[in-house]
Amino acid sequence: MHTYHTPLDLVRLRHLEKPVVCARPDRLARASHWFQENFPGEVLYAVKANPSPWIIDGLYAAGTRFFDVASIPEIALISERCPDAKKAFLHPVKSRESIRRAYYEFGVRIFALDTEAELNKILEETNHADDLTLIVRLAVSNEGAVFSLAGKFGVPAFDAAELIRSCRAHADELGVSFHVGSQCMLPSAYRSAMMEASRLIAQAGVTVDIVDVGGGFPSIYPGLTPPPLTEYVRAIEDAFEEMMVLENADLWCEPGRALVSEAESVLVRVELVKGDALYLNDGAYGRLFDAAHSKWPFPVRHHRASGESTAETAMFRFFGPTCDSLDAMQGPFELPADTAEGDIIEIGMLGAYGTAIASDFNGFGSTELAMVADAPWPSMFDQQPDRATGEDSTVINLARARRRRPKLRRRA
Repeated sequence: MHTYHTPLDLVRLRHLEKPVVCARPDRLARASHWFQENFPGEVLYAVKANPSPWIIDGLYAAGTRFFDVASIPEIALISERCPDAKKAFLHPVKSRESIRRAYYEFGVRIFALDTEAELNKILEETNHADDLTLIVRLAVSNEGAVFSLAGKFGVPAFDAAELIRSCRAHADELGVSFHVGSQCMLPSAYRSAMMEASRLIAQAGVTVDIVDVGGGFPSIYPGLTPPPLTEYVRAIEDAFEEMMVLENADLWCEPGRALVSEAESVLVRVELVKGDALYLNDGAYGRLFDAAHSKWPFPVRHHRASGESTAETAMFRFFGPTCDSLDAMQGPFELPADTAEGDIIEIGMLGAYGTAIASDFNGFGSTELAMVADAPWPSMFDQQPDRATGEDSTVINLARARRRRPKLRRRA
């Protein structure tokens, strides 16, 4: 596949009838390498964020060998494209057939749950296998997240200790997990969740082999600039050292958004201008679901096949191509005031939950894929100075001494 230097080169070379997904393999590889080099444990890619074959292949090429899967189609996708990769079935509610097929057909041994009923399903459908890794998902606060995921999954604190004990009796390895919410803006949220998990483990009075801090790692969007990712890793490392888990316990994370958001944008065409409303050939039922329903602030750029646009800007609303009035994105989006029919709008940072959620409703949804080499938006993976130091600072950064509190011994 041909790689264009920038999306504008593509716009000026040929007519674009369908929306075009602009793939940035370099951004994907950089994100993958950052997590592998900086997170002090196992990194599982959350396939739900973007299951595109080019994403899966790119992550595998960059060294990813562990995937968080939530369904048989996701398990089959990873099995086909990455046959030697490890898969963890981390959806807390699964059909019996899915459990059975995952275990016997695809060799999955890692299963998440948040109820005794789900534990019983897993045990029954695997014939009480003795090689299971069971991950108990805990309910934790999502206070630091832009998009809360609380309420649907996670065993509440008053039931957690008993469920952890029940799982320990059947697990070859036992873990706990949680999710602090999507686009978490507070590194301290991970520490709070880990300390709550530690309290529940101590209450259960059993050994735990794995702590999975889930996803929630953020990206940069207009008006949403998180702290550097190093602060998230530091908070997780420090909390892990204090947890009541085995001395050689494993630490996992499940990034989705942070790994892939920078890797894709979409080029959409203006079909009609009506006052401050731009009617586009993609929308809420396509790759702009979050812009419509979550009011997510995606960055935008204007491209014109020939000629220059005015320097004057205006604020616009977007409408998608379907006949549904819900296909609307209020924005506002700042673009050249003379934006006209036929112009191309690039909507950035759509690698996470853009392609994954898109549908073919109303006959729309078909796209092209093109590789591009630019990096037009701020990145979480650009080198960022330590907040405690600056050019004129007299502070000397020393390596932090690692402290370990006494931990439990691994069970025989």
